[in-house]
Amino acid sequence: MSVEVVMPKLGMAMKEGTVSIWNKQVGDQVGKGEPIASVSSEKIEIDVESPAEGTLLEIAVPEGEGVPPGAVICYIGKPGEKIAPVSDSVQTQEPKGDAESPVKETPEKSKQVKSGGDRVKISPVARKMAEAGGINISEIQGTGPGGRITKEDVQEALKQSREHKAEKKQIDKSAALEPAEQAQEMKVSGIRKVIAGRMHDSLQQTAQLTMNMKVDVTELIALQKQTAETVQNRYENKLTMTDFIARAVVLSLQQHPQMNSAYINETIHLFKHVHLGMAVAVDKGLVVPVIRHSEKCSIIELSSSIKALAKKAREGQLSSDEMQGSTFTISNLGSYGVEHFTPILNPPESGILGVGAFYDTPVFKAETIVKRSILPLSLTFDHRVLDGAPAAAFLQSVKQFLEEPVTMLL
Repeated sequence: MSVEVVMPKLGMAMKEGTVSIWNKQVGDQVGKGEPIASVSSEKIEIDVESPAEGTLLEIAVPEGEGVPPGAVICYIGKPGEKIAPVSDSVQTQEPKGDAESPVKETPEKSKQVKSGGDRVKISPVARKMAEAGGINISEIQGTGPGGRITKEDVQEALKQSREHKAEKKQIDKSAALEPAEQAQEMKVSGIRKVIAGRMHDSLQQTAQLTMNMKVDVTELIALQKQTAETVQNRYENKLTMTDFIARAVVLSLQQHPQMNSAYINETIHLFKHVHLGMAVAVDKGLVVPVIRHSEKCSIIELSSSIKALAKKAREGQLSSDEMQGSTFTISNLGSYGVEHFTPILNPPESGILGVGAFYDTPVFKAETIVKRSILPLSLTFDHRVLDGAPAAAFLQSVKQFLEEPVTMLL
């Protein structure tokens, strides 16, 4: 009997998961535990492993399509083994109506029926690609099961269409002109697609303003070196610049609760607790694990949580719940040598702190020139929630804690 492979539940709040890519195709042999597909939800993407050894009999959910947790995405079994038919929403051509984006009947679509009255078999993703590219699907030869048109078939048709147009355009031009270089195309999907959508919405739906400030962290670096051996021996940990910055931000948010807020449905929500988001770069994009109730953590506890969540993020082990509910975010690009940048808000949060690379520079102290270490900070905030003065006051508090680091340990 064939085995059903279902969409996993990636978090308590998950309502839908999307198949990012199929690693196997119908008819391929798979081993038990072998990754057969990648699925994503929000900012998390994981591999789905085969629960049994056998043959991939049928793919029920094409790439790019979303289904609720528990829905069957494919079947594993013996070659030729019969399986129950998948839902018509996957197999047939006719799309479901959408109240927000109705599809108007056009003469072109009325022709998308093969001779004999049979409907064209095509996946929803392939249909959307064909409509966007102006391709008549009745003229595409499907290579999928039962002659079904796949995403790859549409991509090939689009490629041929572009080549034909480019060739025609080239003929019209002077023969001496060289053809334009063909650029490599990359389908936006999974985490990259989620990030692209969220960042675009962030800039479109908020009133973002960024201010910069330089912090003298000479004393902080000295304290870090002085306490390094003790912290290592007692806690088997190492306090980094990021740990101190996170601690300074948490303390400053408690002093300036207006920055620890969110703008939701034309209402400002002020939070009593600090749920600190720490942006982490991973192979497939950017994730923001959240340290909940950071105000209750000592700097050692905060440091341990930051390192543990960052490790899980890079290993792809974060759950959806561990990336939700942040009230303020820190993005650190200092390790890349970047000094100044403009971080983008993580909606519905009201603030995000960008941290650059610290550098040594000569500074006047009274009448003497001394070498000091300077750390650049960039605060982006939502001007709908607070004005420049309170935002600057928050940034000034962060600066004071970092320039007087012993106050963070008291």
